[in-house]
Amino acid sequence: MPTPEQSFRFTHAILRRPANSIVDGLRAIDTGTPDIALFREHHAAYQAALAAAGLATTVLEPLEEFPDSVFVEDAALCLPEGAVVLRPGAPSRLGEAVMIAPALREMFGDVRHLPALGDHGHGRIEGGDVLVTDREILVGRSARTNGAGIEALRIAVRDWGYTVRELTTPPDVLHFKTDCGLLDGDTILTTRRLAAGGHLDGYALVPVAEGEEAAANVVRINDVVLMPAGFPSTAETVRDAGYAVVELANSEAAKVDGGMSCLSLRFRGAD
Repeated sequence: MPTPEQSFRFTHAILRRPANSIVDGLRAIDTGTPDIALFREHHAAYQAALAAAGLATTVLEPLEEFPDSVFVEDAALCLPEGAVVLRPGAPSRLGEAVMIAPALREMFGDVRHLPALGDHGHGRIEGGDVLVTDREILVGRSARTNGAGIEALRIAVRDWGYTVRELTTPPDVLHFKTDCGLLDGDTILTTRRLAAGGHLDGYALVPVAEGEEAAANVVRINDVVLMPAGFPSTAETVRDAGYAVVELANSEAAKVDGGMSCLSLRFRGAD
């Protein structure tokens, strides 16, 4: 069940190297083809930042048959008690969840799959729509995550003591966490359009700067906040709020709708 700071105190991370096929990755808007060499440079810098923050990193080999598989967060949810294999909402990504399961079994004693819900099947849910705080698990319904997927997750983690709360992702926004990121267990960096829905009432909110909505997907790792580079006003706001910020180049991942949280599965290993 949730404990103080468990939402951002980690010891390990799982990543997957970008495949050459990432140039065919899904994207809501075509802003150009990722440069695979530059993507790999950025991915290596991201791994180094995780290591500098104190994490032991496991880097899985590329999966050419799954262009978006570098975004490992969508395929699973890692909690102190165990891991849950998710079911991505894009049909082309379903195999990514199958392929991540062996790595999870090496790390966790309890690896669960989403239960089937009668006529609703297993539902669909991607990790990009899941924000774990120190008090609950927030899940945004989106084009990639449906009600059946959220209910299946609720059942999967119930005996671990977690509350799963369903929210709504703003229209035309790919994932819930496209518009928000955790700064600490009770503080969330958010776009104004997400905050306007009242979904995050009760949390301390730090707004991103106007025009810098793409900065919202940050990830808190122990004592630092990893943030995409190129959003100076938001970076200054987060620093002024008392957080140590590490800015990382993310231009190539952004071309296929990827952000700071998407590229890793973070968790605390057994003591």
